[in-house]
Amino acid sequence: MSSVAVLQARTTSTRLPGKVLLPVGGIPLAVLAGLRAGNTGRPVVLATSSEASDDALAAAALKYGLACHRGSLQSPLQRMVDSLAGYPDRTVVFRLTGDNVFPDGALLDELEQAFLDGGQGYLCCNGEQSGLPYGLSAEVFWLEGLRWTLTQSPSAHDHEHVTPMLRRKHGERYFQRYRDAGWSAGRCTVDCLDDYLLVTRVFAQVQDPVGVSWKTLCQHLLADPQTPAIRALLHKLVLGTVQLGMPYGINNGSGMPSIEQACAIIRGAIRHGVACIDTARAYGHSEAVVGAALADGWAGRAKVITKLSPLAELPEGSPSAVVAAAVRASVFESCQKLGVARLDVLMLHRAEHLRACNGRVWAELLELVRAGVVAELGVSVQNPAELEQALEQADVAYVQLPLNLLDGRWDALLPRIERARAERGLTVHVRSALLQGLLVSADDSQWQRAHVAVPAQVRGQLLEWSGRFGRDGVADLCLAYVRGLAWVDGVCLGMETLAQLHDNARLFQHAALQPEQIQAIALERPLLDEQTLNPASWQRERP
Repeated sequence: MSSVAVLQARTTSTRLPGKVLLPVGGIPLAVLAGLRAGNTGRPVVLATSSEASDDALAAAALKYGLACHRGSLQSPLQRMVDSLAGYPDRTVVFRLTGDNVFPDGALLDELEQAFLDGGQGYLCCNGEQSGLPYGLSAEVFWLEGLRWTLTQSPSAHDHEHVTPMLRRKHGERYFQRYRDAGWSAGRCTVDCLDDYLLVTRVFAQVQDPVGVSWKTLCQHLLADPQTPAIRALLHKLVLGTVQLGMPYGINNGSGMPSIEQACAIIRGAIRHGVACIDTARAYGHSEAVVGAALADGWAGRAKVITKLSPLAELPEGSPSAVVAAAVRASVFESCQKLGVARLDVLMLHRAEHLRACNGRVWAELLELVRAGVVAELGVSVQNPAELEQALEQADVAYVQLPLNLLDGRWDALLPRIERARAERGLTVHVRSALLQGLLVSADDSQWQRAHVAVPAQVRGQLLEWSGRFGRDGVADLCLAYVRGLAWVDGVCLGMETLAQLHDNARLFQHAALQPEQIQAIALERPLLDEQTLNPASWQRERP
């Protein structure tokens, strides 16, 4: 029985053009990836396209003695199968990509043994699921399975991504020997310029870029200042950016950060694994700041959720053409500020726009979805009545609502929320987990502005829970509460400094509250007035 590694690579990348030819350790990136994959003696084939754009890549492979096959640009699946024409069906095949240079022959040896021991048709080593840095990736399967996929699947998606049909057939199986290594916060793929600079820094610390162990590279990677010092990525944290575009919040003492500081916060959050960024047309310069941060290859690393303009200038009863123009103007402005042709998620900033103007606002957004300008729609709600309206609308894919551990207003709607999540994949994000910073404030005047007559009683209850449940302060308690709710998919937090990002990242490493602890809070929470739970009702600070 034999095995072979096929390295899939092309020069026409978009986020970092020509990255496969950029030097790492003095060797073109994709060529180094191939040489490392074969450093224990396994044959490696670099499979690239027959287009003229890949002539230089093919020449580089041949210069370093790496076998090269050239085929279809549009179908990497066809290209990969053709590159193995001389191998028997029962050949173990590894699929690698030219932007992932950390895997080596020793890792593939371990992966092959696990694949054979498991007796299945597919196994993957892939970042967090394997406890390893993102980019320390490889797939392994039988050649007969790959050939079967080519004959069975007409899907362009399957032809582009090669293995989806194998995964559907055999299941998502992950190599997990290093599952508890605590290395999954690292990132070693090369997708943008910052990635490339990081990988070059790592390889600059070793003498033999081809022979150095993947484990040694991981040690250097995790010691780099760009790698977050966390064990678990922050997938449930949604980065709120209102503070990056305008002054906001009762505890906003830092002021708006500069554009450079704001970009550092956004990119730092993405490095920490934040998968969603929340912004809005009404958040001052926030969309433009997000757009600047996601330039230079960062777009696509996180989903951007923005919100329609509040449309305050649009009176009820406006003609359909006027409504359509106002909606489209807001969407165009969001696209322009964010630097995108299509919005990932567009929410209504005001739930009343579900029905406003005889439903024309929502109807126009549905037209934009059909036109491919918006991928998914959502609604930002303020109260249970608005949430009920949103849940009734089948086209609502996201809802965002204010929630903290003192707020029991949503309890009656939990069965409907859970049903919508199960039946149509509704995503639920919550904001204001700290009630705009009020819950961690020791300033009585701030509580009194929020209509709490005796702040000491509420603060005392928060401190009692924090001590009883072994939490690291009230902020930890509040975040652990919302993170522990099974129906909450994301927790939106705004940050004004990198220090706040790092502090929140530290708190997200702590365990969420257990169901019995959440139930105790629900039974013991003090009853707060609606005016306290709605910051729009708070008294203005005296000048």
